[in-house]
Amino acid sequence: MTADGGDMARTFPARTFPVWAPDAESVSVEIGGRGRHALHRVDGGWWRLPTSFEAGEDALDYGFVVDGAGPYPDPRSRRQPDGVHSLSREWSPAGHAWRDDGWRSESLVGRVIYELHLGTFTPEGTLDAAIDRLDRLVGLGVDAVELLPVNAFNGTHGWGYDGVLWFAVHEPYGGPDAYQRFVDACHGRGIAVIQDVVYNHLGPSGNYLPVYGPYLSDGRTTWGASVNLDGPRSDEVRRLILDDAAFWLDDMHVDGLRLDAVHALHDTSAEHILESLARRSAGIRERTGRAATLIAESDLNDPRLIRERRRHGYGLDAQWDDDVHHAVHVNLTGETSGYYADFAGPESLVTVFERGFFHDGRYSSFRERHHGRPLDAEMPFTRLVAFSQDHDQIGNRAKGDRLTATLDDGALAVAAALVLLGPFTPMLFMGEEWGATTPWPFFSSHREPELAEATRTGRIAEFARMGWDPAVVPDPQDPATFESAQLRWAELDEPGHARLLSWYRRLIELRSEIPAEARATAVSCVDGVFRFTRGGLRVETALAGEGLAAAVSSGSGTAASTRAGAGSGAESGSGTASRQPGVVIAAFGDAVRVSR
Repeated sequence: MTADGGDMARTFPARTFPVWAPDAESVSVEIGGRGRHALHRVDGGWWRLPTSFEAGEDALDYGFVVDGAGPYPDPRSRRQPDGVHSLSREWSPAGHAWRDDGWRSESLVGRVIYELHLGTFTPEGTLDAAIDRLDRLVGLGVDAVELLPVNAFNGTHGWGYDGVLWFAVHEPYGGPDAYQRFVDACHGRGIAVIQDVVYNHLGPSGNYLPVYGPYLSDGRTTWGASVNLDGPRSDEVRRLILDDAAFWLDDMHVDGLRLDAVHALHDTSAEHILESLARRSAGIRERTGRAATLIAESDLNDPRLIRERRRHGYGLDAQWDDDVHHAVHVNLTGETSGYYADFAGPESLVTVFERGFFHDGRYSSFRERHHGRPLDAEMPFTRLVAFSQDHDQIGNRAKGDRLTATLDDGALAVAAALVLLGPFTPMLFMGEEWGATTPWPFFSSHREPELAEATRTGRIAEFARMGWDPAVVPDPQDPATFESAQLRWAELDEPGHARLLSWYRRLIELRSEIPAEARATAVSCVDGVFRFTRGGLRVETALAGEGLAAAVSSGSGTAASTRAGAGSGAESGSGTASRQPGVVIAAFGDAVRVSR
């Protein structure tokens, strides 16, 4: 066990094999090739060997036998070389000789984030193979990579959100040693690392936590039983989460965590688990000099998540803003089914650029109730992570189709400009920068027939409310579905893709000239042309019609007009008020123009 903070779970002598099993009558540790050894009960529901197990320096395989059943993996296992149903293996992060001693990362708020899935980022699907592609991300101008979950799950491939052992790196990715090499390689190139972690549920295969104790509650999430955060004997469950966060941020030198679906963390404690995580990460940040940035995925539109703890908020650094995605997507694709319905029309895009959230207390037709609340007036919009594509918004479509399946290059360039030059923290999804044509559908590799079938039928049912044809949904268990999602890097050599990649690079260069917390002003949409000013740059994008050329010829291309009641800094007018055009410093055909 690594040491941090003096929690009881972290202070046992080496090789005493501690485990928390408060309801057990007996617990033994089975050590591979070395027999079974009874553990002794100690305070707090913990069990351990009375003295350290004598063995050589080689890592031992081990598992716990609880009331005669097992052996089961260690809930705090650092390595599962043979899968989540097999014995755990000893592993210590101290075995790696870090080369990033001089690395210091400031807050990742406002930086350019690149979301990637290790299994489909390269043909090999490993951490070491991903290292070989990092120089391309440096050339793009990326500040941080955000890895989809890497914790151990059953099967060979999947999105990662069905993980069951939070500390263990999925072996097909290369295991924990490869993870440390990856982080070191990123830091050596000036790239920070954000790790996506899932604390709201556990996967259906290999979840042995209930064998040990009350880790789960009677509540339910969309994906299974809730984690016990506030019920009887929840202190150790909470400690498991806090220690896991510290493992990534401290032991593995990660710069930030993306907290999955925090709206599914059911916690009525006086100090919410999110606030506890913020408090723990603040201590790590102060001690290590790494950012320890916490980013929440949430559909609550509740600024309390990112409000300072001293002001009775949870103290997280940023949260995802799906409203920006929906506004961009609807205004470029014209899709208005399901949860897209409220975002029809350019008003939605103007609203998110001026207010951050679209649903900030207004009625949500999809939820059939009012939703969200306004951001605090002084809160920078960089506390909101925005994107035109991400793993969810692509993968949770019936066919897993990217925007390249729907939009031409001009519209793709518009989406890029809105995200990268907008007032939010921008995030790209792997391959987006060159207009990758590979889909990214949901895929899995459940080995249990009943789980495989439940996954197939469940995916089809999920698409019903969006009005998508179930006949086009790929079989998530078919290996071909997974293979179809792997990026085709050879596309970079094709002219159209190269042009889009060059555009992304230019936008990221321009973003670096803008003060990070600068708001968008003079936000308007007239005759299908969406405009805003930010940090001295005037951005004009064609959402519809014949593009910017038509706007110029009609005389509206140099007008800065807004709807009535526009936000601070907006110019009023009817669409004919003229302003002196600036110097065009970047353009993508008649789709986007950036002036200074």
